[in-house]
Amino acid sequence: MAWYNTSGKDKDIVVSSRVRFARNLSGYAFGDRLDDKHATEIIEKAEALLSPNGFEKVVPTSDLEAASYVEKHYVSREFAEKKHPHALMINEPCGYAVMLCEEDHMRLQCILPGLSLDEAYASLCKLDDLIDEHFDIAYDETLGYLTHCPTNLGTGMRASVMMFLPALTMSGKIRELSSQLSKIGLTIRGLYGEGTAADGSLYQISNQVTLGITEEDTLKKLSDVIRQIKESELSLRKLIDPERNPELVDRICRAEGTLKHAFLLSSGEFISLYASVRLGISLGLVTSLSLETLDELFVLSMPATLMLSAETPPKNEKERDLLRAKRIKEAFHR
Repeated sequence: MAWYNTSGKDKDIVVSSRVRFARNLSGYAFGDRLDDKHATEIIEKAEALLSPNGFEKVVPTSDLEAASYVEKHYVSREFAEKKHPHALMINEPCGYAVMLCEEDHMRLQCILPGLSLDEAYASLCKLDDLIDEHFDIAYDETLGYLTHCPTNLGTGMRASVMMFLPALTMSGKIRELSSQLSKIGLTIRGLYGEGTAADGSLYQISNQVTLGITEEDTLKKLSDVIRQIKESELSLRKLIDPERNPELVDRICRAEGTLKHAFLLSSGEFISLYASVRLGISLGLVTSLSLETLDELFVLSMPATLMLSAETPPKNEKERDLLRAKRIKEAFHR
């Protein structure tokens, strides 16, 4: 269940929810101090436990395949670029993905559609209990879960929500929102996390504080803030009167027309058009495509994922842009 599966509630604004736990095993070095022998040992132990529980082991065989998993939000860029032993365990029906030997020994995550933080947390706790039953997890009574990065000490939990916020983006209120969030221990990042742009008006809202606060309090604070942001976005969208905003309507219609008829389409241009068309769907101005189809296209049109899905991989950027445009046109005529 990838982040773009927008079959849940509030799907026009709240795209998906993710909860992630950082866990390390006692008796093993952390981070870069972990040698290849012990990393392989951890991977083998985790695989032996997770495989009988619906997980499939994935080891990217190329940089292209690794990049595709980043595009699908299964792994981090750091994981994709790692040269030492590492592996990914996936259970898609449950929304689970477990990175083994990235920064921490185990990064457990659950992604669910819509505003589903409580559900994702409850589901991930079941996986965490399974891990805890079979491994001696590094834990300190004062510091909580011990992690490679001190910013994850305590609960070791990062909870985030992917939101589509075009009205807040157009109004220029994102910077103000970012400042407000930082004051209460939350942060707003781009599509692929820290240091990335908010492509397609997609933002990740997540917690920053993990020490001295419970998981439940973190989730409540984040959920309350997400609902407030959602109301702000909805309020601004209600101010959009098509008759008084011909420029916006024109932009949406042109974006839809381009996606329907373009012969060449770069990923950058598609992302820009995606934001306009998605807003058009939410406002009822675009009826030729559903949110679910558009969001699926978003990931399937990303460079690495697109190339991997082709029967004959594109040889160059132009061929890739040809294929992207062809796939998107086909989606409008399903």
